[in-house]
Amino acid sequence: MLKTRIILVSVAALLVVLIFMLPKSVVENDSQLKEAAPQEGGQGAGHATVPATLSATIKSVRTQFQSNSSNQKNAIFADSLRTLYTQAGQFDSAAWFAEQAATFFNTTESFLNAGNSYYEAYTFAMEPARQEQLAEKTRTWLSKVTAADSKNLEAKTKIAMTYFTSNPPQGVGLLREVLAEDPKNEFALYNMGMLAIQSAQYDRAIERLEQLKAVNPNHIQGALMLGVAYANKGNKDKARQQFELVKTLDKDPAVQSTADSYLKDLNK
Repeated sequence: MLKTRIILVSVAALLVVLIFMLPKSVVENDSQLKEAAPQEGGQGAGHATVPATLSATIKSVRTQFQSNSSNQKNAIFADSLRTLYTQAGQFDSAAWFAEQAATFFNTTESFLNAGNSYYEAYTFAMEPARQEQLAEKTRTWLSKVTAADSKNLEAKTKIAMTYFTSNPPQGVGLLREVLAEDPKNEFALYNMGMLAIQSAQYDRAIERLEQLKAVNPNHIQGALMLGVAYANKGNKDKARQQFELVKTLDKDPAVQSTADSYLKDLNK
């Protein structure tokens, strides 16, 4: 069913197919570092194989992080590990190291890196308790960013999205504030559309996603979700147009397959 497949779409504005391709593992303290990094040529906790070269680099930098006594160098190594674990799709670990770096550097940029990393981990968390832990971490670090730069609407939008597992009205309120300041904000429009679909408010979803389409006709995720909204409203012609548009916007086989599956559903 179309509505069922919506669950597979990340509110982080990631393509649905990526959820199944990303390994997830967590580093909480130094004692876990020995087991946290992906094994060379092996798999993480998810489904994607971490390339041997990337795995080896992570191990090398992690060893330097563990053995170095300089706080500044350790922060640099931690920031490198944030990047490497992100490349490996292990967002929990990336976030943990980003926090270590931000604690030392104490800069808006490092706060942003930590907040973004925790937000990525949050969007892939499955357990409610873990979701809330990561949501709180996201808000902690991104709030530091918005305190320093009130115009950073992306950070504010991500803070808003973390409330949808605990306090949806507060999240909606923050998204409306973003759109009041920037009516063409793509990230906010997309997420408002997504949330409207998830609550079966398809007319509202169509309104928001059509606004997004006017701002950016090539927004792939927006086009996909607009098709879903039209399909759930029973407008198969407009839904078909959107799914066909997705196929022209991205030739990646996984994206093509996702669009084809929606088109197939329209014929049932």
